[in-house]
Amino acid sequence: MTIEERVAHLKTTTDRMEAVKTIGLFLAELEKGTVRAAIRDDIGVWQAQPWVKEGILAAFRFGVLAEFASGSLSFIDKDTIPARRFKVQDGIRIVPGGSSIRRGAYVGKGVVMMPPAFINVGAHVDEETMIDSHALVGSCAQIGKRVHLSAAAQIGGVLEPVGNLPVIIEDDVIVGGNCGIYEGTIVRPRAVIGAGVVITGSTPVYDLVRGQIYRRTADRPLEIPYGAVVIPGSRKMKGAFAEEHDLHVATPMIVKYRDDKTDSSTALEEALR
Repeated sequence: MTIEERVAHLKTTTDRMEAVKTIGLFLAELEKGTVRAAIRDDIGVWQAQPWVKEGILAAFRFGVLAEFASGSLSFIDKDTIPARRFKVQDGIRIVPGGSSIRRGAYVGKGVVMMPPAFINVGAHVDEETMIDSHALVGSCAQIGKRVHLSAAAQIGGVLEPVGNLPVIIEDDVIVGGNCGIYEGTIVRPRAVIGAGVVITGSTPVYDLVRGQIYRRTADRPLEIPYGAVVIPGSRKMKGAFAEEHDLHVATPMIVKYRDDKTDSSTALEEALR
């Protein structure tokens, strides 16, 4: 029986012992990266894997509250999804200071995690990514190789509805401090999301270089193009009251596309590794 078939069986079983065993095997596959909450095809289209989210939800459903200890600290969480533990041989660096990686999260070699930060169940964080202080990688979010999540960057998670695409951050992306990226947004490789930018699935993004507006549609998620440099902006709100008070709403804007000068400003990241 495949792991997908075993997870499907969790919908009907009432045997907690059997369910916990299946959940353990399932979470181990997520941690190895052989199972993912979303997969990318050869032409760059991402598809959610609903059965994976169903497996994670089952882990919550069958779990019971338990106490966990870490030094002088104690935690209470579902016994099916404790924090992961790592060894030097795993090839990642987790700096002391309160960070946590939940079971069922994949963390690739060369990842650096500054304190405090959190990676939730189902997330996939690929090789040589930097997760800075106070950063969050939400449930099922997919983070590519050599990504830099700056301090206080928030990458939203999603479990329900199970068919919804999680947030996707592809390779070599820089996410600035205090950014928030949510609701299944896809950020294509080498994009730079400037400090303070907030992007949700329903946010219109204005491309000043190409003269376009990017939005989510009924059949496509919002996508930030390859190499785009996005900064916080604003646009006037419509209506007599808004015009009377000169009100504006925050709007992400693409002001350029990444070049060698943009790359040179990130050289410090390599030294920190």
